[in-house]
Amino acid sequence: MRILVAITGASGVIYGTRLVEALRASKNKVSVVISSGAKKVAKAEGAKLPRADFDEFDFSAPFASGSNAADAMIICPCSLKTLGEVANGVGNSLITRAAEVALKERKKLVLVVRETPYSLIAIKNMELVTLAGGIVLPASPGFYHKPRTVSDMVDFVVGKTLDALGIQNKLFKRWKE
Repeated sequence: MRILVAITGASGVIYGTRLVEALRASKNKVSVVISSGAKKVAKAEGAKLPRADFDEFDFSAPFASGSNAADAMIICPCSLKTLGEVANGVGNSLITRAAEVALKERKKLVLVVRETPYSLIAIKNMELVTLAGGIVLPASPGFYHKPRTVSDMVDFVVGKTLDALGIQNKLFKRWKE
């Protein structure tokens, strides 16, 4: 599967970094786009970002066209700005254009939203994305697997993200496992 991962400027770039690591360890072809906002947040959080394959404004990238859409796209973490642009069809960057392409081509699109609390506007934008065929997957770790570290909680969210794409993983202990 060809998977495009976009890391945007929401707090929690650790989720996107770990997701890219897990996907690159799988048998899938992974491409990465990182927004300028994500770079600022990573610096503030002291986080290391993965290698980007495309510039966020490279509209010549294959994923900017429906004739060469990725099989799946994940925006992780997904800022509320990016959520709003995706929900309203504003393709002003490679990230939001590729998301628009994913929706119109009926490909998997997963938005790992990392924000709290949600405004009514954010909830309505999540509704729009869902109605268009996308999956909104808030970065909300579970606790039934008894996480002991931040990495355990990150792996839970990343594992659930992989589940949304049908990618087998053992990143967290499943319910009653």
